Amino acid sequence: QVQVAESGGGLVQAGNSLRLSCAASKRTGTNNGMGWFRQAPGKEREFVASISWNGGNIYYHDSVKGRFTISRDNTKGMVYLQMNSLEPEDTAVYFCAVSRLAAAATTPETYRYWGQGTQVTVSS
Repeated sequence: QVQVAESGGGLVQAGNSLRLSCAASKRTGTNNGMGWFRQAPGKEREFVASISWNGGNIYYHDSVKGRFTISRDNTKGMVYLQMNSLEPEDTAVYFCAVSRLAAAATTPETYRYWGQGTQVTVSS
């Protein structure tokens, strides 16, 4: 049974920071690519960031480059998303997902397991 769970969401003022955490089943989470996606009301699910199984390859959506940092700790089966300089446009439910393979990917179809989502709200 593969389980994925996000945490760390909340309400913050624009310009502030937030750190999201994602816990995944050890055997899967530590050997597969991981990704973060987000979805705002009335919008499509959007790719945010992804990281390969060993952290060797990382991808970011253009809208978060220079502001967000994805990282992972395979010893603990954790993946993180450090979000700095948050903007109201970042408001969304953020989802953590486990890739089907070891490589990082940018499309949701590549991901097999998903967390329940954590709400991030950025006020102006």
